[in-house]
Amino acid sequence: MTSIATAGASVTEQHAAIAGARPWQRLVLLAVGLLVALGLPWFVYPPVAMDIAAWALFAVALDLLLGYCGLLSFGHAAFWGGSAYVTGLIAIHLGVPFPVAVLGGALFAMILAVPIGYLSVKRSGIYFAMVTLAFAQMLFFIANQASSLTGGENGLQGVPRSFFGIEAVETDAFFFYYAALPIILLGMWAAWRIVHSPFGRVLVAIRDNAPRARALGYDVERYKLVAFVLSAGLSGLAGGVFALSHGFVALPELHWTTSGEVVLMTVLGGIGTLWGGVIGAGLIVMLADYLASSGFDGIGIVTGGVFVTVVLLFRRGIWGTARHLWLSRKG
Repeated sequence: MTSIATAGASVTEQHAAIAGARPWQRLVLLAVGLLVALGLPWFVYPPVAMDIAAWALFAVALDLLLGYCGLLSFGHAAFWGGSAYVTGLIAIHLGVPFPVAVLGGALFAMILAVPIGYLSVKRSGIYFAMVTLAFAQMLFFIANQASSLTGGENGLQGVPRSFFGIEAVETDAFFFYYAALPIILLGMWAAWRIVHSPFGRVLVAIRDNAPRARALGYDVERYKLVAFVLSAGLSGLAGGVFALSHGFVALPELHWTTSGEVVLMTVLGGIGTLWGGVIGAGLIVMLADYLASSGFDGIGIVTGGVFVTVVLLFRRGIWGTARHLWLSRKG
């Protein structure tokens, strides 16, 4: 928690740096990001590329809550996994094009987030984290028991990715990546737009000093709830795409370890940066895939070691530290 608090303290400085960045610098950064996204399946196994994209959006969604609202959630697996199950069920039973199924899953995640967020945002710090964790584990238990609907421990199998009868997209992971990428990019754009809107600036004010924001007339709990629901919706988009990419939804998608993994990615890349979540997701997914391909079983040991090293040496995360050094050099 100390490292998260330390990293969070630098978010205001980073936010100011973004505001002061030149337009051409932002455009170059955006162009590089788009080129990497478009070229990824040419250099990485397409299903792994899709995993990177989905986890990147998931990390960005969490960063919206953690970096810009100051709320550490250990229950976001409920929205990632819940949307994955609903997306899979819609795709299986209704046979609609997969973007519709993904939107249905994201809508479910947002609806689910309303009661969870309403009860959670009244707390802060470790209490907020524990309340969200408890709700996520409740959903995990429900999914495990409702085996007739979710498949229980066997998971939800045979999830199709229908796309207007275009066989290449429906059967080839390479083409599916490009068909699903616009959904990921739309989610990224939505997160960026939220952060750079007046609403996003109020969230930062609430994170920095909630009593002062309340004294200025802002309904702090309502703003936190809206941020929570928006973060859940973006997590749902990511979870739905992930489920379709694998054609399978398993119980671990709802487990607390999934929440912990996305927190690791976000902190690793840099809290309150948005780009940091993308970098953290890419690093962790590719590292895990490389270790699994090598037959190494202790993946958690390595990723945990990387996390500890980065937290100790780069308190702002990888992207946050790199940007800080760049700005210091310019100054």
